[in-house]
Amino acid sequence: MENRLNTKDLISIGVFTALYFVIVFLMAFIGYVPLLMVIMPALCALVGAIPFMLFLTRVKKFGMVTIMGTLLGLITFLLGRPWLSILFGICAGLLADLFLKTADYASVKKSRLGCGIFSLWIVGMALPMFFGYRDAYLESLRPGYGDAYVEAITRYTPAWMFWVLIATIFVGGLIGAFVGSAILKKHFVKAGMA
Repeated sequence: MENRLNTKDLISIGVFTALYFVIVFLMAFIGYVPLLMVIMPALCALVGAIPFMLFLTRVKKFGMVTIMGTLLGLITFLLGRPWLSILFGICAGLLADLFLKTADYASVKKSRLGCGIFSLWIVGMALPMFFGYRDAYLESLRPGYGDAYVEAITRYTPAWMFWVLIATIFVGGLIGAFVGSAILKKHFVKAGMA
């Protein structure tokens, strides 16, 4: 099998990245409710895992998952998140790619764990709620959402919540991967992964 990415691989990456992003973007709208803002990243990981698991039935070459993560980080950055979202996309994609490569992209169990790892790119999307970005981010919300919304977000997202967020995103990705692999069982059989 040729190890270099070809046009078909790049088209698959583009199609699945677009599908994944649209699904995650739509799920992110629940963040308009302050309490749901806290669980929104985990829910994004959960619903995004389903198309990601389908994508993994097409992935047979190293770099495909890294490119997808990079594209997601870049899109997120272009939509106004900090530049670190690109770094999170690259790192999560690369780590998932390296992990999945250990089974030559042919293990459903490793695909599920790889999905949890890949889902961590979403941490880059949530960064503005924490650390150095927090005050500026919250102030940017005030004109459009009002004082009550900003105060609720502030209350629900103390600094320690960042570590909880990472754990819930990973778990959300795992749960979504189990759901996705159950839904897509026939595709995994065809791909020789089941």
